[in-house]
Amino acid sequence: MGITLAQIQLALPDGGTLVGNPETMITAPIVEDSRAVQTGGMFVARRGMTVDGHRYIDVAVERGAVAILCEVVPPQGYPVPYILVADASQALGWACAAYYGFPSRQMTIIGVTGTDGKTTTSTLIHAILKQSTHAKAGLISTISADFGDGEMADTGLHVTSPSAPDLQYYLSKMLERGLTHVVIEMTSHGLAQGRLNGVDVDIAVMTNVTHEHLDYHGTWEAYRDAKAILFRRLMQSERTHGQAKVAIINGDDRSSDYFRNIPAEEQVTYGLTPQADIIAQDIHFLPDKTIFLIDDIPFEINLAGRFMVYNALAAICATRCGLRMSFESIQRGLKSVSAISGRMQRIHAGQDFTAMVDFAHTPNALENVLLAGLDMLEPNKRLIVVFGCAGLRDRAKRRMMPQTAIRLAHISIFTAEDPRTESLEDILHEMKMAAEAVGGVEGQHFFLIKDRGRAIFEACQMAQAGDLVISSGKGHEQSMCFDTTEYPWDDREAMRSALAGQPLLTLPTAFG
Repeated sequence: MGITLAQIQLALPDGGTLVGNPETMITAPIVEDSRAVQTGGMFVARRGMTVDGHRYIDVAVERGAVAILCEVVPPQGYPVPYILVADASQALGWACAAYYGFPSRQMTIIGVTGTDGKTTTSTLIHAILKQSTHAKAGLISTISADFGDGEMADTGLHVTSPSAPDLQYYLSKMLERGLTHVVIEMTSHGLAQGRLNGVDVDIAVMTNVTHEHLDYHGTWEAYRDAKAILFRRLMQSERTHGQAKVAIINGDDRSSDYFRNIPAEEQVTYGLTPQADIIAQDIHFLPDKTIFLIDDIPFEINLAGRFMVYNALAAICATRCGLRMSFESIQRGLKSVSAISGRMQRIHAGQDFTAMVDFAHTPNALENVLLAGLDMLEPNKRLIVVFGCAGLRDRAKRRMMPQTAIRLAHISIFTAEDPRTESLEDILHEMKMAAEAVGGVEGQHFFLIKDRGRAIFEACQMAQAGDLVISSGKGHEQSMCFDTTEYPWDDREAMRSALAGQPLLTLPTAFG
């Protein structure tokens, strides 16, 4: 595989300034980590929030980089040809896509964005596609990449879109293996930072836009605009095998009109209210499944909660309205999903109460999870929830989430959740003050337990027959950050240990 420096420049929307031999061949992957440079590769130097990649250009060249993509040039220039751009982060995705031959243009790409429900919706769409005899489908989510033949790759410890080099590599690998369709979960960070640049999209799906990531985006409007990058890309993308450019929008979301104003060849809204095009009706929540109708056609999912119906509706619209798949294939695909990692995932060890792990880490998601939990309870049984609020993230959640829990749960336990370099005691104090502001009483309605393993254990100790314990906020994630260190952590392991009668005591808070 090889591409000239001139061809890479041509792929960049803003072009940039090329200095040196334009026929320089890039024969190894384009990377932004100098340690990953291979002989014949290209190194991308950008000014990050804490590290300036330009400091590592000499190291990259020593390792074999034959060209540089950069934002600044010293007076003496660089020892190899380079392309100077205003924003290397935005250019990186386009450069990587060009290196791999723009693989997304040869497959049908379904992009899924939103605050909550992205992973579940993406997984459901992928499951439905696997029922088709005319499609071979892959999936790139914040949990893993599924290459369509049983091979999987982890996509990171914490939730985010893969880097542009990884994403384009995954797509090229999927194309080589004959995949025809790929579902990609697209986060606001990934869209805003350009990690998804160079991905041509055929179907765009919006689950919802609620309160999240304002620490990064600044305002809710800026956050919504980042999500909208996916929808604006629809009509800018090349057409794949005659596939129409289709927008699938949650018609019940307050941003529905905003997204509908973005041009698309076809637009379909879904929801539970009359203003939507596709409406779920006659919903029944059973202990082990949810059943609903669309125009008298029955659908069944093995997932709990009203919000899961929204996710299923989005998947149905994407595959039926967007891809014209049969209702039979859609029904089989939905029923084939028995559980999604870290999403209302039941942990059973013979106990007489229900224990679940969920990823809900936003006010809206937590509310949806608690409402779903209440729907599952028999009369006079209790809902016990364990969660925290992350450090160096949107502080408004430290007010909103505890108050949601006090309003809906019978008992709440506030605990650690990636405090990072912030004081965990200060975070818990903010949560405590928020809970007390709406009538919560410590020791009665809520408890503060710094160590998450102990918090989950105590929740299980409190639970009586028929109660429901939910550990929320970490879901599938495999680590927790204290200061700047990622410590191995899995809420599912912690729940299993608690159910076996022992708290999982592996975090820095366990004995401090």
